[in-house]
Amino acid sequence: MELNSQNNKSQEPLCILEGQLRECYGRVVYSHKTHEKCSDILLSRLSTIKLWQIILSAITTGGFIAAMFGAGNIGVIIGIIISTSLLVLNAYTKNYDLGEISQKHKQAANDLWLIREKYLSLLTDIKMRSKAQEELIAIRDELANELHSVYIGAPSTNLKAYRKAQDALKKFEDMTFSDSEIDTFLPKELKRCE
Repeated sequence: MELNSQNNKSQEPLCILEGQLRECYGRVVYSHKTHEKCSDILLSRLSTIKLWQIILSAITTGGFIAAMFGAGNIGVIIGIIISTSLLVLNAYTKNYDLGEISQKHKQAANDLWLIREKYLSLLTDIKMRSKAQEELIAIRDELANELHSVYIGAPSTNLKAYRKAQDALKKFEDMTFSDSEIDTFLPKELKRCE
């Protein structure tokens, strides 16, 4: 009985470390998916803007051509209103490069994917007992620094993207923060609830 008690005490710090790493893993999964969703949202918005730029350009041109061929003031007024709308849209895209911001979100997601996989490997190492506790702590600290570097260079996400990520992760049994939800995306050997 005494040996079991000593064994449990020596395992306790490792269980605490594993719990912290599981939580970090869950947060990285959410961050990764949120940056992917931000990128998708921005690309969709950019595509819509580009389409409207083409439509507004065609209408503006049509309005001025109609005015030239005798449509009178109505064609000119329509051309002015639509060309002003197009000017506003073009000014928006000039000052707010959705393609570039989308690419930054995509890069952040790619960087977070690698860190996510490193956390998964670290959780695997804990289960396999293949590394000493001190080595695991050193790797954990290194991952925290890598994560910090990614977050510093990443654009801010938004609530809409987070909600889309949350829906995607839950509907497709991806990660959340409870053990059973995290277990749905971990390999069988790393599950806690079975």
